[in-house]
Amino acid sequence: RGPFRAPLYSNQVSQPRHRGGHGGGGGGAPGPWSRLQDDDGDVTMSEGPQDSGSQRRLGGNRYGGRSGGGGGGSDGSRKNWFKMTIPYGKKYDKDWLLSSLQSCSVPFHAVHYHTDGNKAQFYIEDSAIANALFKASRKITDKDGYKVTVIMNSCPPPSLIYTDLKAADLEHLKQCMAKRFDGSQQALDLNNIRVDPDLVSQNIEVTLNRRNSMLAVIKIIEENIPELICLNLSNNRLYRLDDLADIVNKVPNLKILNLSHNELKTERELDKLKGLKLVELSLEGNPLCGHYKIQADYVSAIRERFPKLLRLDGQDLPPPIVFDLEVAPATLPPCKASYFCSEEIKNIILCFLQQYYSIYDSGDRQPLLQAYHDGAAFSLSIPFTLQNPSNSLGEYQKDSRNIRRMKDDPTTRFRLIKHTRLNVVAFLNELPKTQHDIASLIVDVNTYTVSYIVVDGKSRDSFRAFSRVFIAVPAGNAGLCIVNDELFVRNATTEEIRRAFVAPAPTPSSSPVPTLSAPQQEMLAAFSQKSGMNLEWSQK
Repeated sequence: RGPFRAPLYSNQVSQPRHRGGHGGGGGGAPGPWSRLQDDDGDVTMSEGPQDSGSQRRLGGNRYGGRSGGGGGGSDGSRKNWFKMTIPYGKKYDKDWLLSSLQSCSVPFHAVHYHTDGNKAQFYIEDSAIANALFKASRKITDKDGYKVTVIMNSCPPPSLIYTDLKAADLEHLKQCMAKRFDGSQQALDLNNIRVDPDLVSQNIEVTLNRRNSMLAVIKIIEENIPELICLNLSNNRLYRLDDLADIVNKVPNLKILNLSHNELKTERELDKLKGLKLVELSLEGNPLCGHYKIQADYVSAIRERFPKLLRLDGQDLPPPIVFDLEVAPATLPPCKASYFCSEEIKNIILCFLQQYYSIYDSGDRQPLLQAYHDGAAFSLSIPFTLQNPSNSLGEYQKDSRNIRRMKDDPTTRFRLIKHTRLNVVAFLNELPKTQHDIASLIVDVNTYTVSYIVVDGKSRDSFRAFSRVFIAVPAGNAGLCIVNDELFVRNATTEEIRRAFVAPAPTPSSSPVPTLSAPQQEMLAAFSQKSGMNLEWSQK
């Protein structure tokens, strides 16, 4: 026939002399998975039995140099995705096509097998396997005498690996896990679960190195067997443990964990599971084992993460060296009350804050002009997040000066600082209406001199919590004037909401307003009437 040319071959196949639409008679008998008659599901070809003994292992000394084989991907290639396309593959039976490709290449797992027009397509998550399939192009002859062509293209991960499993698929997964659970031992065996016949027959893709699958498994464990003691996750191509980290809090009784024959490249991945009180751990068959030439170093590195470990890779370990001391569990110290440096200024500050927030929570914040210095400055910030859910601090977002949000934008950083008291109060009037729980204020006067005072106040309303830092200078005989104001707003915790507005507000023990003479009181009353401010603010 001469050299192969894609357009010529495509024209020949498209001519109306097809002799049979399905089945690959010329390609040999159907493979052992021919009982799976589905047109668009995923099929796993010849993955072997589920016991770990049938899997390929890293050769050589487990604690010696890194050896070849063992599933490949040690260079991270399993993170690469490829779309494999079979031109005019729609006419072939899926099982015949996949088993024929496997017989000419290597065992592989076809992700999301489907047809697109006349083409058959699927995804491969391994560059070595994708190249082996590509080299099998035109090595298979169908029953009509045509060569089967394989086209390989690199691509981003298919979107399906990020979507949550459907409710029906979750139910099938739950039933599959129930069959693998040993109640007498409180043990769950998820070894090589991606090729479980119960899942494959339903075309359910459960690959534990993908977030959606791992989270689904953890959720089922949490809801049904939270008392689990032993978990086997061997032979699941795990190359990171980020998604498994949730198990630390959700399965606190876990003592035995099998991570053997996966693709963990560094012991630092185990840091994500340090909260587990493991007594037995299996890691053999992972690339990280090849980093240690001396077994004692390997044991030390793992025991550093799990100090109570008694068995590693099937070998008993010497008892850990411990001190016979009762160590109380770490707890956060109780929140301390406010600190004012001296009683001299305590009443002044409490009175100032009560009046400030009574105006702030009113319908008009304009009277706060009297509380700020002419050259005052103000800034607002909220926590930095990559996502902005509907219940977040969206009303404060555009004015937030969080440095992490705009570290490379000095112009905006400067623009978001409000300068002069007129601009500060005008901005405060634009912020959402509030009602502060004065009783929950925790006030720390961390610096106090005759020149200025720094006040750090913390509180919450029914929805928000805040931390605010005032730098103030004395004003008048017994008042304060704000020079700098920094406001940080966040969402209140459930406990903060529960405790809000249940205690009476603190009151100063005595009035800080000095006694005035009769003429001074008349002047004060007149000024108060004309300005609309109360007597105490008029005096300041």
